Amino acid sequence: MDGVSHGFRPVLFSAFALMLATGASAEQKTASKQSLPDCGPLVGQILRCPRVGFTYKVPFGWVDRTEEMQQSGSSAASKAPKDTDEASHEETGRTLLAAFERPPGTPGGFNSAVIIAVEDSAAYPQVKTAADYFGPLSEIAAQRGFKMDGDPYSFSIGTGQVVRGDFTGGDEKNPIRQTSLVLLKNGYILSSTFLASSDDEIDSLMENLTFSSSTRKTSPK
Repeated sequence: MDGVSHGFRPVLFSAFALMLATGASAEQKTASKQSLPDCGPLVGQILRCPRVGFTYKVPFGWVDRTEEMQQSGSSAASKAPKDTDEASHEETGRTLLAAFERPPGTPGGFNSAVIIAVEDSAAYPQVKTAADYFGPLSEIAAQRGFKMDGDPYSFSIGTGQVVRGDFTGGDEKNPIRQTSLVLLKNGYILSSTFLASSDDEIDSLMENLTFSSSTRKTSPK
């Protein structure tokens, strides 16, 4: 299957990071009106997002589909049922990066991907820690045939401390791996999701993610 070519929702799957599309959830009514951070375009295959505190280097030759993913999310939100509560129409999630090994929809087997998204934590009142976010995330993953491999756990990446969750999908012949890293910071939920056909490739993709030294530590409990 082409794991990243259909229906990726950067916002909840913020992590099926194909996968999170800044869409509407039943809890959007409680979202605050603060504007979500943006990172701007890739420059020399590098995405810098100082407001959120991370940098990601997209592998050479990969394609950037961030803008299309953002437009898809905006389109989905515009079709959501109208509500008398103004807050329900506020943007609660945004795709910051959607990069694929090759253009989605092209032949060639599984299409590896990196999806980074940010969401307003007020949209998830039940999420008190980064580990809590894996509740709704694992539900979306299950709908796409992914199973969480153990519990989320603290994970150091550069100078940053995040909570990590690993998922497995596909079959014995065509395995698919997903790893999501989640960080709660300044009223936002930042999720980075990596999809590949092997654990080694997942590790390689994660090595391109760095956090600033100001990133606060978070606990999985």
